Amino acid sequence: MEDYKQELLLLISTPLYAILIGLEMVLSAVHHKHLYTVKDTLTNVYLTSLNFSLELLIRVFCLGFLAYFFQFHVLDIQNQYLYWFLLLILQDIAFYFEHRVDHYCRFFWAVHVTHHSSEKFNLTTGFRSSVFQPLYRFVYFIPLAVIGFKPLDIMLMYSATQIYGILIHTQYIKKLGFLEYFMATPSHHRVHHASNTIFLDKNMGMVLIIWDKIFGTFASEDDLKDEQIRFGLTKNIERPNHPVDIVFHEWRNILDDFKMNIPFTTKLKYLFMPPGWSHDGSRKTSKQLRAELKKKREQ
Repeated sequence: MEDYKQELLLLISTPLYAILIGLEMVLSAVHHKHLYTVKDTLTNVYLTSLNFSLELLIRVFCLGFLAYFFQFHVLDIQNQYLYWFLLLILQDIAFYFEHRVDHYCRFFWAVHVTHHSSEKFNLTTGFRSSVFQPLYRFVYFIPLAVIGFKPLDIMLMYSATQIYGILIHTQYIKKLGFLEYFMATPSHHRVHHASNTIFLDKNMGMVLIIWDKIFGTFASEDDLKDEQIRFGLTKNIERPNHPVDIVFHEWRNILDDFKMNIPFTTKLKYLFMPPGWSHDGSRKTSKQLRAELKKKREQ
């Protein structure tokens, strides 16, 4: 039955993606917006293929891992409407914290950075997957299994919310009215992919934006006053479409930092501190960059 649900999601989402991406490509060409390039789009397809293949390879292990914890579950939610509603909410907050760790710990940022590496922002950017994320993502779902949610249902809900998460990677939808208050919208997600200093590490929710508002990582597109949104990284990689560099470039940077003549404990900080951290202040974290920007504006 659960396999049928997964197949149904795939059956619904695949033509939906094809239609909407095709429409966005046409509109981009007609309006001369240049939202797409062949190389960038092929890179997105390449990365999602790697991610999907790895996910298939370890799917049985992930389900077995969560099943181990499910045997200790503390609740048995009989009402199906309540069951699925709570699973949606709790799975979304679990994703928020996973996403936040991906941004605040360089080790995990080295995995996640591929998703932010494009200077384009379109529906195919949603497929620009963090290749190795399936190796650890399921760990964040342990509390859900312990609460009483079945492993297959957890994975199904994640797949369903990913559909929504992909569809908010667009520049064609501006604002969504009252939904802006509690949903992660295209406007909010454009902020997340921006490399403008005030937007770094903001808006990490996939379905709901309320977690960002609660935990202090929210920013509005309207906060950007005198400049345009810039997509990509603060320092874009030299060969953005190279099949190896696109996946491993940050790991190479970490290796270079490990080669420095500094104490081993300091080297570990280059692995686990936020991206941009440096022992000598030669580089800045997003928090430090925002603080510097704020100081300049106050002068």
